[in-house]
Amino acid sequence: MPAKKPKVAVFKFASCDGCQLSLLDAEEHLLAVAGAVEIANFAEASRRMLKGPYDIGLVEGSITTPHDVERIREIRKSCRVLITIGACATAGGIQALRNWKDVKEFTRLVYASPEYISTLDRSMPVGSYVHVDFELRGCPINKLQLLEVVNAALNKRKPNIPAHSVCMECKLRGTVCVMVAKGIPCLGPVTQVGCGAICPAFDRGCYGCFGPMENPNPPALSTRMFELGKDRHDIMLLYRGFNAYAEAFRKESEAHEK
Repeated sequence: MPAKKPKVAVFKFASCDGCQLSLLDAEEHLLAVAGAVEIANFAEASRRMLKGPYDIGLVEGSITTPHDVERIREIRKSCRVLITIGACATAGGIQALRNWKDVKEFTRLVYASPEYISTLDRSMPVGSYVHVDFELRGCPINKLQLLEVVNAALNKRKPNIPAHSVCMECKLRGTVCVMVAKGIPCLGPVTQVGCGAICPAFDRGCYGCFGPMENPNPPALSTRMFELGKDRHDIMLLYRGFNAYAEAFRKESEAHEK
């Protein structure tokens, strides 16, 4: 009797679907993974929805409604290993910008009947409500990193995901530092690698798509931003992007908020 394949499920919350599309974009690599597991629940790619329990659960998107809270807790119960993928699931996403504003005021201005809107006052990462076994950063995620994390989960080992800064990637590819050479504000020194340092390669500063690196030092970077002529408001906005509510970025942006 053939061995039973591990069951993998993919779930979506408040997000743009970009990280799920990154999984589909893995193409031939995905075929190899599909041969080793049973894709039991993946609405983006299949109409077949098998019930849990699941060996691995991949979750995209932030928690933004009371129903989301109930649902993620049920998903956690059904998954042996739970992996969050992307900035929304790991840090609240770009929608976490609402965390500094009055959400009730937003709904009043946007919706004709705001009393029908049921939402939380903050957009939060999955880890705020349930235990997460591994957080894979990125907006969107790196597809090869995702395959590495899935492979590690299947083989019960620690994922080999680099935690150093984008600056290291710039040096490896021979990209001249845009901050040193051209005075362009860049989050590269405090951002985790994963994108291949795309923006600096095109003379643009890093936007922090992969969130804070391991042991970042945002205050030191902010000091450099002042030297480049940026004011407190500029620096606050610099940290309020795709990973605005990641702890290191959140604290630094709030330190410069007027």
